[in-house]
Amino acid sequence: MIEDHFIVRLQQLVADGRRRILGLVGAPGAGKSTLAQAILDALPGRAVVVPMDGFHLANVELERLGRASRKGAEDTFDSAGYVALLGRLRAQRHDECIYAPTFRREIEEPVAGAIPVMPDTPLVVTEGNYLLLEHGHWKGVRELLDEAWYVDVDPALRRKRLVGRHMMFGRDEDAARNWVQQTDEVNAVLIESTRARADLVFQWPS
Repeated sequence: MIEDHFIVRLQQLVADGRRRILGLVGAPGAGKSTLAQAILDALPGRAVVVPMDGFHLANVELERLGRASRKGAEDTFDSAGYVALLGRLRAQRHDECIYAPTFRREIEEPVAGAIPVMPDTPLVVTEGNYLLLEHGHWKGVRELLDEAWYVDVDPALRRKRLVGRHMMFGRDEDAARNWVQQTDEVNAVLIESTRARADLVFQWPS
């Protein structure tokens, strides 16, 4: 699934056994989670995935803020908390296990303390939409990454995936298409504008 030169790059990244953080960034539906899993498979026992989506604000808080209809936008995450966790992961002590949150699509909520990161795990893969933004707390992310890969795929395929994903988790087809057009694609434009800050582009085949 991953071409050989990407695997070589990953192996070089973790060759000395020291903690490294790789960021995977891209628009919704680009295949970031799929690539993260492929990296785990390529580096068995040497990598862990810590998704940015674990820092989604809870639905009740999004309702309070009036942002529930824009869930997934940059201001619907605890960006300061995410940056703080990345800082902890860079400086992790040899006797410390750090717990990271995850996001459960079946309940559409983050779950705290779900991902244990052991101190002897050399590679932390963090994937999400806004790793390369240059404003707010997000601007602190890039300096905490050893590398950032922009994950890209054919836009039509990406939108098709998103509609299918939203339908899988409860929306009818019209609602799914409206959400993709009015929310996901608005976010995708912003994410695409950060592409130049990545170290390389990982292009999925169409």
